[in-house]
Amino acid sequence: MKRNLLLTPGPTQVPPQLCEALGRPIIHHRTPQFQNNIKQVVDGLKEIYQTKNDIYILTSSGSGAMEAAVVNLLSPGDKAIAVDSGKFGERWVELCQTYKADTIAHKVQWGKVPTAAEIKSLLDKNPDTKAVFITLAETSTGVTPDVKAIGDVVKNTKAVLVVDAVSGLAVQEMKTDEWHCDMVVSGSHKGLMLPPGLAFVSASAKAIDLINKSTTPRYYFDLREYKKAMEKTDTPFTPAIGVLIALVDSINMVKKEGLNNMLTRYAHLARAVRAGCAAIGLELFPDQNCATNVLTAVKVPANIDGEKLVKTMRDTYGITVAGGQDHLKGKVIRIAHMGALDEYDILTGLACLEKVLHQMGHKFELGAALTAAQKSLNSK
Repeated sequence: MKRNLLLTPGPTQVPPQLCEALGRPIIHHRTPQFQNNIKQVVDGLKEIYQTKNDIYILTSSGSGAMEAAVVNLLSPGDKAIAVDSGKFGERWVELCQTYKADTIAHKVQWGKVPTAAEIKSLLDKNPDTKAVFITLAETSTGVTPDVKAIGDVVKNTKAVLVVDAVSGLAVQEMKTDEWHCDMVVSGSHKGLMLPPGLAFVSASAKAIDLINKSTTPRYYFDLREYKKAMEKTDTPFTPAIGVLIALVDSINMVKKEGLNNMLTRYAHLARAVRAGCAAIGLELFPDQNCATNVLTAVKVPANIDGEKLVKTMRDTYGITVAGGQDHLKGKVIRIAHMGALDEYDILTGLACLEKVLHQMGHKFELGAALTAAQKSLNSK
Protein backbone atom coordinates (compact mmCIF):
# COMPACT_ATOMS: atom_id res chain seq x y z
CA MET A 1 0.00 0.00 0.00
CA LYS A 2 1.34 3.41 -0.98
CA ARG A 3 2.19 5.76 1.86
CA ASN A 4 -0.15 8.71 2.47
CA LEU A 5 1.78 11.33 4.39
CA LEU A 6 0.29 14.82 4.52
CA LEU A 7 2.88 17.57 4.88
CA THR A 8 0.25 20.13 3.94
CA PRO A 9 -1.16 23.16 5.79
CA GLY A 10 -4.57 21.58 6.08
CA PRO A 11 -6.02 19.15 6.25
CA THR A 12 -3.26 17.72 8.38
CA GLN A 13 -2.51 14.17 9.49
CA VAL A 14 -5.20 12.67 11.74
CA PRO A 15 -3.46 10.53 14.39
CA PRO A 16 -4.72 6.97 15.03
CA GLN A 17 -6.30 7.78 18.41
CA LEU A 18 -8.39 10.50 16.80
CA CYS A 19 -9.35 8.18 13.93
CA GLU A 20 -10.66 5.84 16.61
CA ALA A 21 -12.61 8.65 18.25
CA LEU A 22 -14.11 9.64 14.91
CA GLY A 23 -15.32 6.07 14.43
CA ARG A 24 -17.42 5.93 17.58
CA PRO A 25 -21.21 5.60 17.25
CA ILE A 26 -22.96 8.94 16.92
CA ILE A 27 -25.13 10.31 19.71
CA HIS A 28 -27.94 12.84 19.63
CA HIS A 29 -26.84 16.44 19.97
CA ARG A 30 -29.70 17.62 22.20
CA THR A 31 -28.71 15.48 25.15
CA PRO A 32 -26.86 16.00 28.45
CA GLN A 33 -24.13 13.68 27.18
CA PHE A 34 -23.42 15.89 24.19
CA GLN A 35 -23.68 19.02 26.31
CA ASN A 36 -20.82 17.61 28.37
CA ASN A 37 -18.77 17.31 25.19
CA ILE A 38 -19.56 20.91 24.25
CA LYS A 39 -18.49 22.12 27.69
CA GLN A 40 -15.19 20.22 27.51
CA VAL A 41 -14.52 21.61 24.03
CA VAL A 42 -15.26 25.22 24.94
CA ASP A 43 -13.22 25.04 28.14
CA GLY A 44 -10.33 23.42 26.26
CA LEU A 45 -10.45 25.89 23.39
CA LYS A 46 -10.32 28.78 25.83
CA GLU A 47 -7.04 27.35 27.16
CA ILE A 48 -5.63 26.96 23.65
CA TYR A 49 -6.84 30.41 22.58
CA GLN A 50 -5.57 31.76 25.90
CA THR A 51 -8.80 33.69 26.42
CA LYS A 52 -11.64 34.25 28.84
CA ASN A 53 -13.83 35.53 26.01
CA ASP A 54 -16.84 33.74 24.55
CA ILE A 55 -16.09 30.99 22.04
CA TYR A 56 -18.76 29.90 19.56
CA ILE A 57 -18.70 26.60 17.65
CA LEU A 58 -19.80 26.63 14.00
CA THR A 59 -20.22 23.73 11.61
CA SER A 60 -18.24 24.96 8.62
CA SER A 61 -14.73 25.30 7.32
CA GLY A 62 -12.48 28.06 8.60
CA SER A 63 -13.73 30.31 5.80
CA GLY A 64 -17.19 30.09 7.35
CA ALA A 65 -15.79 31.52 10.57
CA MET A 66 -14.13 34.30 8.57
CA GLU A 67 -17.45 35.13 6.92
CA ALA A 68 -19.17 35.05 10.31
CA ALA A 69 -16.66 37.59 11.59
CA VAL A 70 -17.39 40.00 8.74
CA VAL A 71 -21.19 39.75 8.72
CA ASN A 72 -21.44 40.10 12.48
CA LEU A 73 -18.99 42.94 13.04
CA LEU A 74 -19.68 45.17 10.04
CA SER A 75 -22.72 46.94 8.64
CA PRO A 76 -22.82 48.03 4.99
CA GLY A 77 -20.71 51.16 4.60
CA ASP A 78 -18.63 50.55 7.74
CA LYS A 79 -14.94 51.16 7.25
CA ALA A 80 -12.63 48.16 7.57
CA ILE A 81 -8.89 47.66 7.14
CA ALA A 82 -8.08 44.26 5.64
CA VAL A 83 -4.43 43.26 5.34
CA ASP A 84 -3.74 41.50 2.04
CA SER A 85 -0.36 39.79 2.31
CA GLY A 86 -1.32 36.54 0.57
CA LYS A 87 -4.26 34.40 -0.53
CA PHE A 88 -5.89 34.34 2.89
CA GLY A 89 -5.46 38.02 3.57
CA GLU A 90 -6.99 38.48 0.14
CA ARG A 91 -9.98 36.49 1.43
CA TRP A 92 -10.52 39.07 4.18
CA VAL A 93 -10.61 41.77 1.51
CA GLU A 94 -13.07 39.83 -0.65
CA LEU A 95 -15.38 39.11 2.28
CA CYS A 96 -15.43 42.75 3.39
CA GLN A 97 -16.16 43.88 -0.15
CA THR A 98 -18.86 41.24 -0.61
CA TYR A 99 -20.75 42.60 2.39
CA LYS A 100 -20.43 46.19 1.19
CA ALA A 101 -17.94 47.44 3.75
CA ASP A 102 -15.88 50.52 2.91
CA THR A 103 -12.77 48.37 2.57
CA ILE A 104 -9.21 49.64 2.84
CA ALA A 105 -7.13 46.82 1.34
CA HIS A 106 -3.64 47.17 2.77
CA LYS A 107 -1.50 45.27 0.28
CA VAL A 108 1.78 43.86 1.53
CA GLN A 109 4.40 42.24 -0.71
CA TRP A 110 4.09 38.46 -0.63
CA GLY A 111 6.69 37.06 1.73
CA LYS A 112 6.55 40.10 4.00
CA VAL A 113 4.22 41.10 6.85
CA PRO A 114 2.28 44.19 7.90
CA THR A 115 3.90 46.22 10.66
CA ALA A 116 2.26 47.83 13.66
CA ALA A 117 3.47 51.21 12.37
CA GLU A 118 1.64 50.66 9.07
CA ILE A 119 -1.57 49.73 10.87
CA LYS A 120 -1.24 52.75 13.17
CA SER A 121 -0.81 55.05 10.20
CA LEU A 122 -3.93 53.65 8.54
CA LEU A 123 -5.94 54.00 11.74
CA ASP A 124 -4.72 57.55 12.30
CA LYS A 125 -5.91 58.46 8.80
CA ASN A 126 -9.17 56.53 9.25
CA PRO A 127 -10.30 57.00 12.87
CA ASP A 128 -13.81 55.75 12.02
CA THR A 129 -12.50 52.26 11.20
CA LYS A 130 -14.65 49.54 12.78
CA ALA A 131 -12.38 46.53 12.31
CA VAL A 132 -8.85 45.51 11.35
CA PHE A 133 -8.46 42.06 9.77
CA ILE A 134 -5.10 40.23 9.83
CA THR A 135 -3.79 36.68 9.42
CA LEU A 136 -1.77 34.86 12.08
CA ALA A 137 -0.16 32.40 9.66
CA GLU A 138 -0.35 33.35 5.98
CA THR A 139 0.19 29.87 4.59
CA SER A 140 0.34 30.99 0.96
CA THR A 141 3.64 32.74 1.70
CA GLY A 142 4.86 31.24 4.99
CA VAL A 143 4.80 34.33 7.22
CA THR A 144 3.54 35.42 10.64
CA PRO A 145 3.19 39.10 11.63
CA ASP A 146 3.79 40.58 15.07
CA VAL A 147 0.21 40.21 16.28
CA LYS A 148 1.08 41.50 19.75
CA ALA A 149 2.45 44.79 18.39
CA ILE A 150 -0.57 45.24 16.11
CA GLY A 151 -2.89 44.50 19.03
CA ASP A 152 -1.17 47.17 21.11
CA VAL A 153 -1.98 49.69 18.36
CA VAL A 154 -5.59 48.67 17.74
CA LYS A 155 -6.59 48.44 21.42
CA ASN A 156 -6.43 52.24 21.80
CA THR A 157 -8.89 52.84 18.95
CA LYS A 158 -12.58 52.20 18.35
CA ALA A 159 -11.71 49.36 16.00
CA VAL A 160 -11.67 45.68 16.86
CA LEU A 161 -8.76 43.44 15.88
CA VAL A 162 -9.81 40.28 14.04
CA VAL A 163 -7.29 37.47 13.53
CA ASP A 164 -7.48 34.56 11.10
CA ALA A 165 -5.87 31.78 13.15
CA VAL A 166 -7.33 28.99 11.03
CA SER A 167 -3.88 27.56 10.27
CA GLY A 168 -2.02 29.01 13.22
CA LEU A 169 -4.01 27.97 16.28
CA ALA A 170 -2.10 25.45 18.44
CA VAL A 171 0.90 25.75 16.09
CA GLN A 172 2.00 29.39 16.27
CA GLU A 173 1.91 31.41 19.50
CA MET A 174 -1.50 33.10 19.89
CA LYS A 175 -2.31 34.95 23.13
CA THR A 176 -5.80 36.22 22.44
CA ASP A 177 -6.45 38.28 25.56
CA GLU A 178 -2.92 39.43 26.29
CA TRP A 179 -2.51 40.62 22.69
CA HIS A 180 -5.90 42.40 22.65
CA CYS A 181 -7.38 40.30 19.85
CA ASP A 182 -11.12 40.93 19.83
CA MET A 183 -12.13 38.14 17.48
CA VAL A 184 -10.07 35.09 16.55
CA VAL A 185 -11.31 32.49 14.07
CA SER A 186 -10.02 28.97 13.59
CA GLY A 187 -10.96 25.45 12.49
CA SER A 188 -10.68 21.77 13.32
CA HIS A 189 -8.53 20.50 10.44
CA LYS A 190 -5.18 22.19 11.05
CA GLY A 191 -3.35 22.27 14.38
CA LEU A 192 -6.19 20.38 16.08
CA MET A 193 -5.52 17.35 13.86
CA LEU A 194 -9.10 16.53 12.82
CA PRO A 195 -11.00 16.48 9.51
CA PRO A 196 -12.68 19.69 8.33
CA GLY A 197 -16.12 20.34 9.76
CA LEU A 198 -15.87 22.66 12.76
CA ALA A 199 -14.93 26.31 13.03
CA PHE A 200 -14.50 28.50 16.09
CA VAL A 201 -14.98 32.18 16.79
CA SER A 202 -13.91 33.99 19.96
CA ALA A 203 -15.49 37.35 20.76
CA SER A 204 -14.46 40.02 23.27
CA ALA A 205 -16.88 42.46 24.90
CA LYS A 206 -15.76 45.06 22.35
CA ALA A 207 -16.60 42.66 19.53
CA ILE A 208 -19.94 41.67 21.05
CA ASP A 209 -20.93 45.34 21.13
CA LEU A 210 -20.36 45.54 17.37
CA ILE A 211 -22.14 42.22 16.81
CA ASN A 212 -25.25 43.62 18.50
CA LYS A 213 -25.14 46.80 16.40
CA SER A 214 -24.50 45.24 12.99
CA THR A 215 -27.31 45.63 10.46
CA THR A 216 -25.93 43.12 7.96
CA PRO A 217 -28.52 40.39 7.21
CA ARG A 218 -27.42 37.04 8.65
CA TYR A 219 -29.03 33.76 9.59
CA TYR A 220 -26.87 30.66 9.89
CA PHE A 221 -23.84 32.73 10.92
CA ASP A 222 -25.71 35.03 13.33
CA LEU A 223 -23.41 35.00 16.34
CA ARG A 224 -26.16 36.44 18.52
CA GLU A 225 -27.91 33.08 18.18
CA TYR A 226 -24.69 31.21 18.96
CA LYS A 227 -24.24 33.27 22.12
CA LYS A 228 -27.79 32.49 23.27
CA ALA A 229 -27.27 28.80 22.59
CA MET A 230 -23.85 28.70 24.24
CA GLU A 231 -25.33 30.14 27.43
CA LYS A 232 -27.30 26.85 27.54
CA THR A 233 -24.25 24.78 26.51
CA ASP A 234 -25.81 24.19 23.12
CA THR A 235 -25.56 25.11 19.44
CA PRO A 236 -28.30 26.85 17.44
CA PHE A 237 -28.04 24.37 14.55
CA THR A 238 -27.00 20.75 14.16
CA PRO A 239 -23.22 20.55 14.73
CA ALA A 240 -20.68 18.16 13.25
CA ILE A 241 -21.33 15.74 16.10
CA GLY A 242 -18.61 13.18 15.44
CA VAL A 243 -15.91 15.79 14.88
CA LEU A 244 -16.88 17.65 18.05
CA ILE A 245 -16.76 14.47 20.13
CA ALA A 246 -13.31 13.66 18.70
CA LEU A 247 -12.23 17.24 19.47
CA VAL A 248 -12.48 16.39 23.16
CA ASP A 249 -9.74 13.82 22.60
CA SER A 250 -7.71 16.23 20.46
CA ILE A 251 -7.80 18.87 23.19
CA ASN A 252 -6.75 16.25 25.74
CA MET A 253 -3.76 15.41 23.53
CA VAL A 254 -2.79 19.09 23.51
CA LYS A 255 -3.13 19.25 27.28
CA LYS A 256 -1.08 16.09 27.77
CA GLU A 257 1.84 17.36 25.69
CA GLY A 258 1.41 20.93 26.88
CA LEU A 259 0.65 23.80 24.50
CA ASN A 260 4.03 25.46 24.97
CA ASN A 261 5.79 22.15 24.37
CA MET A 262 3.84 21.73 21.14
CA LEU A 263 4.79 25.20 19.95
CA THR A 264 8.43 24.46 20.74
CA ARG A 265 8.21 21.18 18.80
CA TYR A 266 6.84 22.88 15.70
CA ALA A 267 9.58 25.50 15.82
CA HIS A 268 12.11 22.66 16.15
CA LEU A 269 10.67 20.90 13.08
CA ALA A 270 10.61 24.18 11.14
CA ARG A 271 14.33 24.75 11.74
CA ALA A 272 15.10 21.23 10.55
CA VAL A 273 13.09 21.61 7.34
CA ARG A 274 14.80 24.92 6.56
CA ALA A 275 18.24 23.51 7.28
CA GLY A 276 17.51 20.54 5.00
CA CYS A 277 16.19 22.69 2.18
CA ALA A 278 19.13 25.11 2.39
CA ALA A 279 21.58 22.21 2.19
CA ILE A 280 20.25 21.26 -1.26
CA GLY A 281 20.11 24.80 -2.58
CA LEU A 282 16.48 25.69 -1.92
CA GLU A 283 16.01 29.30 -0.84
CA LEU A 284 13.41 30.30 1.74
CA PHE A 285 10.67 32.35 0.07
CA PRO A 286 9.67 34.79 2.85
CA ASP A 287 11.89 37.03 4.92
CA GLN A 288 13.61 34.87 7.54
CA ASN A 289 12.61 37.15 10.42
CA CYS A 290 8.89 36.68 9.81
CA ALA A 291 8.75 33.02 8.74
CA THR A 292 5.96 31.09 10.42
CA ASN A 293 6.38 27.81 12.31
CA VAL A 294 3.29 26.46 10.54
CA LEU A 295 5.08 25.67 7.29
CA THR A 296 8.17 26.35 5.23
CA ALA A 297 7.80 27.98 1.82
CA VAL A 298 10.85 27.54 -0.40
CA LYS A 299 11.58 28.60 -3.95
CA VAL A 300 11.73 25.91 -6.60
CA PRO A 301 14.99 25.97 -8.66
CA ALA A 302 14.58 27.78 -11.97
CA ASN A 303 15.18 24.61 -14.00
CA ILE A 304 12.56 22.57 -12.09
CA ASP A 305 8.83 22.33 -12.84
CA GLY A 306 7.34 22.97 -9.40
CA GLU A 307 3.93 21.57 -10.27
CA LYS A 308 5.48 18.33 -11.56
CA LEU A 309 7.61 18.13 -8.41
CA VAL A 310 4.53 18.27 -6.17
CA LYS A 311 2.60 15.83 -8.40
CA THR A 312 5.41 13.27 -8.49
CA MET A 313 5.95 13.35 -4.73
CA ARG A 314 2.23 12.84 -4.18
CA ASP A 315 1.20 10.42 -6.93
CA THR A 316 4.34 8.29 -7.14
CA TYR A 317 5.58 8.28 -3.56
CA GLY A 318 2.55 9.23 -1.44
CA ILE A 319 4.16 12.31 0.13
CA THR A 320 1.93 15.37 -0.21
CA VAL A 321 3.36 18.87 0.04
CA ALA A 322 1.58 22.01 -1.12
CA GLY A 323 2.43 23.90 -4.27
CA GLY A 324 2.42 27.63 -4.77
CA GLN A 325 -0.75 29.66 -5.18
CA ASP A 326 -1.64 32.44 -7.58
CA HIS A 327 1.51 33.92 -9.17
CA LEU A 328 3.66 31.53 -7.08
CA LYS A 329 2.15 28.47 -8.76
CA GLY A 330 5.00 26.24 -9.87
CA LYS A 331 7.54 28.58 -8.25
CA VAL A 332 7.40 27.51 -4.58
CA ILE A 333 6.56 24.46 -2.53
CA ARG A 334 5.18 24.61 0.98
CA ILE A 335 6.11 21.93 3.53
CA ALA A 336 4.01 21.91 6.70
CA HIS A 337 5.31 20.93 10.12
CA MET A 338 2.12 21.07 12.16
CA GLY A 339 -0.45 18.80 13.76
CA ALA A 340 0.38 15.13 14.25
CA LEU A 341 3.82 15.22 12.63
CA ASP A 342 7.08 14.14 14.20
CA GLU A 343 10.78 14.18 13.31
CA TYR A 344 10.55 11.00 11.25
CA ASP A 345 7.72 12.39 9.12
CA ILE A 346 9.87 15.43 8.37
CA LEU A 347 12.86 13.26 7.46
CA THR A 348 10.66 11.10 5.23
CA GLY A 349 9.39 14.18 3.44
CA LEU A 350 12.89 15.56 2.92
CA ALA A 351 14.12 12.18 1.64
CA CYS A 352 11.33 12.12 -0.94
CA LEU A 353 12.01 15.73 -1.90
CA GLU A 354 15.68 14.88 -2.46
CA LYS A 355 14.82 11.83 -4.54
CA VAL A 356 12.41 13.63 -6.86
CA LEU A 357 14.57 16.73 -7.26
CA HIS A 358 17.54 14.50 -8.16
CA GLN A 359 15.41 12.64 -10.70
CA MET A 360 14.38 15.98 -12.22
CA GLY A 361 17.99 17.08 -12.67
CA HIS A 362 18.61 19.41 -9.72
CA LYS A 363 22.29 19.18 -8.79
CA PHE A 364 23.24 18.60 -5.15
CA GLU A 365 24.88 15.96 -2.96
CA LEU A 366 22.37 13.21 -2.20
CA GLY A 367 21.71 12.97 1.52
CA ALA A 368 22.66 16.60 2.18
CA ALA A 369 19.13 17.59 3.22
CA LEU A 370 18.81 14.64 5.59
CA THR A 371 22.23 15.27 7.12
CA ALA A 372 21.47 18.94 7.74
CA ALA A 373 18.01 18.19 9.12
CA GLN A 374 19.38 15.49 11.41
CA LYS A 375 22.01 17.85 12.74
CA SER A 376 19.32 20.44 13.41
CA LEU A 377 17.01 17.94 15.07
CA ASN A 378 19.82 16.69 17.31
CA SER A 379 20.94 20.15 18.36
CA LYS A 380 19.62 21.72 21.54
